[in-house]
Amino acid sequence: MVARRLCFSAMDELTRQSSLIKAAAQKMGFDACGISRVARLDEEAKRLDSWLENHYHGSMTYMENHREKRVDPSLLVKGAQSVISVILNYFPEKKQEDPEAPVISKYAYGRDYHKVIRDRLYLLLRYINEEITPASGRAFTDSAPVLDKVWAARAGLGWIGKNTCLISRKLGSFVFIGELVVTIPLRYDNPIRNYCGTCTKCIEACPTHAIIAPGVLDARRCISYLTIENKGDIDDEFRKKLGNRVFGCDVCQEVCPWNHKAVPHQMPELEPVPGLLEMTRDDWQELAEEEFNLMFGETALKRPGFAGLRRNLAAISATTDA
Repeated sequence: MVARRLCFSAMDELTRQSSLIKAAAQKMGFDACGISRVARLDEEAKRLDSWLENHYHGSMTYMENHREKRVDPSLLVKGAQSVISVILNYFPEKKQEDPEAPVISKYAYGRDYHKVIRDRLYLLLRYINEEITPASGRAFTDSAPVLDKVWAARAGLGWIGKNTCLISRKLGSFVFIGELVVTIPLRYDNPIRNYCGTCTKCIEACPTHAIIAPGVLDARRCISYLTIENKGDIDDEFRKKLGNRVFGCDVCQEVCPWNHKAVPHQMPELEPVPGLLEMTRDDWQELAEEEFNLMFGETALKRPGFAGLRRNLAAISATTDA
């Protein structure tokens, strides 16, 4: 009986600590927080290997690196026991005004999300150490060999849809993901089921047919890859399908029923860069490199850089002017 009471007491303490962490995460601006146990991702490792063997990653050769670290966070943080996952809504209140202006993905309207999330995750780690219990850990957000969506799904924050995006029942898929891998045990959440059902709207709507099977994306065909990660010229086959998209693509998310009730975010750092939404087609075409750096130096558009933007602008101009 004494041993059982001690066991229940320990579990109650883990539950209390986990609840405090989730409450602190929400106070720091995150929209949801879930926790999962550190473990090697055996099934995901097989899917990753298959994806790479089929060369669906295109020129993103960095995806071939650190394979074991990608599927085992204990190799990133010695003694890791828990993955604290968070999501942050980025759905904007307003959109670009000029219907003829080159279109950029909604996630790039404001400040680069990597720093926004990572800074808050390290504040959360400090809170854990100061208010709960000593812990070591590292924060990640789409910039290290971590399968962010998998850990968020394991923590019950949503499921991975047929378009490969994490989908939250409450927020939809316009969310950023981050995680804090820590060396303490916590109370773990359960995954939720996949609510995509028989819907295939994302697959059917993709302009370049990049979703080749439910949950399988051929990045080489994806407009986001072509306009951001791709360093070479855009093939004629895909250039004609860019439409007016100059940075990324939101089509598979825009048609998703789970996003029909998406609500605007409440994060000041993610507010659109001043003047961005008002830019016309001519404004984009006449944008100089110095102006680009001033406006977009702290945003996701710095990834392809000014040269990449000019290439994309030329590609969509050739199509729209034809």
